[in-house]
Amino acid sequence: MPFGPASILGVESFSQECEAPRELVPGDDDQAKESVIRAVYRQVLGNAYVMESERQVVAESQFKLGEISVRELVRRIAKSDLYSTRFFDSCARYRYIELAFRHLLGRAPADFEEMRGHAERLDTSGYEADIDSFLDSDEYQNTFGEWTVPYQRGWKTESCATLQEFTWSFQLLRGNSSSSLKGNLAGIRSRLGGAAYQNRPLPVVAPSSQDSQGWSFRPAANLTDPVTRIGVLAGEAGKVYRVEVTAYRANNVRPTSRYRKANRVLFVPFNKLSEQYQLIHREGGKIASITPLS
Repeated sequence: MPFGPASILGVESFSQECEAPRELVPGDDDQAKESVIRAVYRQVLGNAYVMESERQVVAESQFKLGEISVRELVRRIAKSDLYSTRFFDSCARYRYIELAFRHLLGRAPADFEEMRGHAERLDTSGYEADIDSFLDSDEYQNTFGEWTVPYQRGWKTESCATLQEFTWSFQLLRGNSSSSLKGNLAGIRSRLGGAAYQNRPLPVVAPSSQDSQGWSFRPAANLTDPVTRIGVLAGEAGKVYRVEVTAYRANNVRPTSRYRKANRVLFVPFNKLSEQYQLIHREGGKIASITPLS
């Protein structure tokens, strides 16, 4: 398997898709519009297969006639029975919220407060109002606008805001059809689990392979350890993390720089992870894995 974050972390499909976000521009023909429609289904339904009988033909027709924008097409599909039966009715509440962030904003939740806000909105205003809160947000408008299909962010686009969001994003992206509830042993349960409540990052562990009997993205064994051992309360006795970095390509690095080699391994204490994460991205590197040392 070639060394690189996409191949190691099991997110090859999203690495490829992020290269060219789909956008409808004036004058696009029906073939281009059909391509945008397919991209919307793929993003909003997380690569899940859609049968012809499940397609939202009225919304598609309105979109092709220019009566609704890409954002409104996303809204129609997200509010449809096709989406709600797969990701709202059959999932735990916080699993639905995780998926809605991934499908509609293209990122992982930033913290538990952000997730709790959506849980409270579901209680007070209902499912459709919660979908509207994603699509009518300033973040959606500033990032995608009316005519761009949402895409996975933080991989080849802007960096995640925090190390926590970066590690959470891998829990939501991994697997060929991860958001159709396949490719992970968590099933319909929340993938962030207790880490969301405690607002702590998760170890990024390489996916399974034939060498490891083909098991599928098992949670790391230490995820149930006390937060004082690996969380923000850890002191000098806290864990050290092994960080594998690849693809250094910063233009401002001198030829004699220690970053001449594209791949590096760093050993970073927990309280320095966030600082090191920002430094790596400033210098053009990509994080391939983050794992705690035993």
